[in-house]
Amino acid sequence: MNIVIIGNGGHSKVVKDIILSNEKLHIVGYLDEKFEGFLNEEEIFYGPISAYQFLIDMFDEIKFIIAIGHNQTRKQIVNKMDLEENLYMTPVHPSAIISPSAKIGKGTVVMANAVINADAFIGDHVIVNTGSIIEHDSRVNDFAHISPNATLTGCVQLGEGVHIGAGATLIPNVEVGDWSTIGAGATVINAVPSNVTAVGIPAKLKI
Repeated sequence: MNIVIIGNGGHSKVVKDIILSNEKLHIVGYLDEKFEGFLNEEEIFYGPISAYQFLIDMFDEIKFIIAIGHNQTRKQIVNKMDLEENLYMTPVHPSAIISPSAKIGKGTVVMANAVINADAFIGDHVIVNTGSIIEHDSRVNDFAHISPNATLTGCVQLGEGVHIGAGATLIPNVEVGDWSTIGAGATVINAVPSNVTAVGIPAKLKI
């Protein structure tokens, strides 16, 4: 399978390593707006994101992954490209532990040593970062980002585009609204509304 990585920054380096851990996958291109032109170096194509259709036409078996950490940017690119769902891959690091009953959407990345337990639901284009834990029956909606070593205990509910900071902990049954941010190391014990930032132990809204 031929893989195109969209994004060419720090996050894409980690995604690249996950893809290369699978011998059946071959990276054929990187698309990023920092590339003004379109070039080919050592059989790998580099160009702006608008070049995606060129690569679709060039390769019979091709899939894309958006390797950009910023949640809103990831959503903007998905909406702009408007690809069919089956053109997105879901890279999973071989050290990740995923329950057979968990469900993971298209374009989501699961990184090294992550754990996704029974009946968890992970939406599309989510980042489940290094060493993070998503416990049983939790729901993580599209475009969210669970940062390294963050923990969602049982039945946690995250809205679209939520960003959980590194090392944060969310107690069972807590809910976080769409596009909110939980600061690094925070402990969330109460519901958090949409479009806010919560920090501290226990987490409180940042004013």
